[in-house]
Amino acid sequence: MAGTLPLSLVVITRDAAKELAECLASGAFASDVVVVDAGSRDDTVEIARRSGARVAVEPWRGFGPQKTFAVGLAAHDWVLCLDADERVTPELAQAIGALFRAGAPAQPAWAVARRNRFLGRWLAHGEGYPDWNVRLFDRRHARWTDDAVHEHVVADGTVGRLSGDLLHASAESIEDYVAKQNRYTTLQAEAMRARGERAGLARLALSPLARFLRFYVVKLGFLDGAAGFAHIAIGAFASFLKYAKLRALEARRGAANGDPPPRPRAKRSAYSSPARPGSS
Repeated sequence: MAGTLPLSLVVITRDAAKELAECLASGAFASDVVVVDAGSRDDTVEIARRSGARVAVEPWRGFGPQKTFAVGLAAHDWVLCLDADERVTPELAQAIGALFRAGAPAQPAWAVARRNRFLGRWLAHGEGYPDWNVRLFDRRHARWTDDAVHEHVVADGTVGRLSGDLLHASAESIEDYVAKQNRYTTLQAEAMRARGERAGLARLALSPLARFLRFYVVKLGFLDGAAGFAHIAIGAFASFLKYAKLRALEARRGAANGDPPPRPRAKRSAYSSPARPGSS
């Protein structure tokens, strides 16, 4: 089935030399391969070309815009979008092949179950699996959002689901993972501020708790042991950071506009009683 399916494999990269070859090999069934690189300082571009990909170098636009640009370079309208640290399992490859051998896919977009590896363990619950993502779609009827981070595909019709897993085999350290969450929450806060969203006390306090309970308890994340707990706890803290940063942006804008700070309440003596109405 190698290289026979009428779809384009599309990957955006930056400094992905350690991961890219295996990613492209897992999608060898695609008859067209496009890699858009954002200025790698390693051998990413050379590896992509040796693997038979068409390569374009494009300055970083943000995740959503960068992926939209890459999809626009595809030779086929049907595209399979992967990150460099993701791998198509044989079961997923078979499901994609069966979809095209049966004729034109019935839905304009298809979601895949992404399985995340964290702290050396493949997660099987929580927000680590199944992490459903639309990755296979007809670009005439579906598209990436313009979000700079946490971009996703929106389709004009219903979205199907494919069997088999997409492995997210990230090898980043816990330090790199936390640093990435810090960068992403900054971008999220800036995007929410641009949309006019506010971060009240309820969102600041309840959003992290709700996220933790949903994925650790309802989605059985506790079954993934210490790795599952750490993954969900960091995600909950990221929710807190997102809204805390949004509040900081609001405060910064208020200070720039010359808004006065809130006046402190006058302190009342512990031994005095409040004055009665009309008394002097």
